[in-house]
Amino acid sequence: MSQEKIRTAMVTKACTCAGAGCRRREAAGQAARRAVSGTVLCMPCRDRLARELRQLPALFEECARRLDISADRGRDRVSGGSLPGLPLNTAAVEARSAIVSVLASWSAAVAQERGVAAPTRVVARLAGFLLRHIEWLAVHRAAGELSREVAQLARGAARVTGPGPNRRFTIGDCVEDGCAGRLTATVRPDRPGVPAEITCDVSAGHRWLGHEWMQLSRRLGARRNPAAAGDGAAVEAAETSAEGLPAVAEAARTRWFSAADVSRLWNIPAGSVYRHASQQQWRRRTSQGRTYYHDTDVHKTLSALRRTA
Repeated sequence: MSQEKIRTAMVTKACTCAGAGCRRREAAGQAARRAVSGTVLCMPCRDRLARELRQLPALFEECARRLDISADRGRDRVSGGSLPGLPLNTAAVEARSAIVSVLASWSAAVAQERGVAAPTRVVARLAGFLLRHIEWLAVHRAAGELSREVAQLARGAARVTGPGPNRRFTIGDCVEDGCAGRLTATVRPDRPGVPAEITCDVSAGHRWLGHEWMQLSRRLGARRNPAAAGDGAAVEAAETSAEGLPAVAEAARTRWFSAADVSRLWNIPAGSVYRHASQQQWRRRTSQGRTYYHDTDVHKTLSALRRTA
C-alpha cells in the first residue's frame, strides 16, 4: 500500500461496503452490505478489522515460535516448507515480515496525513496505533483496502500457527425441542485461546460454548433421567481434564474446577481467574497440590461479567 492511496477524499455518503467480509460475501454470490453512512465499511467489517488488528501481535509472536521446524515436528509442514538444509519455516518468516511491512506502511500514511508521530516498527505498537485511528480510517476510500490487507495478514499467520487437529466427541441427541440433530463437542488442545464448543449437526443455532456446558449438561441429564435433573448429569465428552477441560462427568451436585478449567471454558486468561477468585472469595478446595473452585461461584461471577460486557 503506497502512502498516496490513503490521501483520498473523505466519504460523503453511504455506499456498498468495501471491507474484507463483504468482498467474501460477493465472491460467494451474496450481496455486500451497505457501509455505515459516511464511511466505507459496514459495522461487521469494521468490527472484524478491529478484532484482527488486536490479534496480529499475538499471531506475530506465535509465528516466531514456529520458525524452527525441528522444534515443531508434531505439526504438518506448512506450505512453503523450509530452505534446503535449514530447519527454518519460511512461511512463518514471510508471515512475520508481511505483518510488519503492511502495518508500518499504513501507520506511516496515517501519521503523515494526520500530522502525528508514527510509532516504532514494533507490531504491538503499530497495531495499537491503527486501532486508535480506526474511526478516522473508516471514512477513507482506502479503508476497504486496509480491511482486506489486514484480513490477509491474519489468514496467512493463522495458516502458519494452526489450527492443529481438532478433537471431536459425540455427546448425544440435541436437547432443543423438536430437533432431531446430534450434538458434537469440538476442542482444540493446541489453541487455548479458541473456546471449545458443542454444536448440533442439524441447526447451526444450537450451539454452546465452554462456559455454557454446565447448563447443557443439566438439560441432557433431565432428558436421560428426569429424576436426576437437579443433580446436573454430565456431558460425557468433556472428560478431558488433561487437555485443559474439566472432567464434568461426575454426577454430583457440586463441581470443582481448576484455574485452567475455568480459563478454557470461559475463554479468559488464567490471571483473570485468580483475580476473580480472590476478589469474589470463591470457595475452593485443594487436592494433590492443585486448587479447585466451586462451580456456583465461578458461574455467578463470570456470568454477571459477560452480561455486563
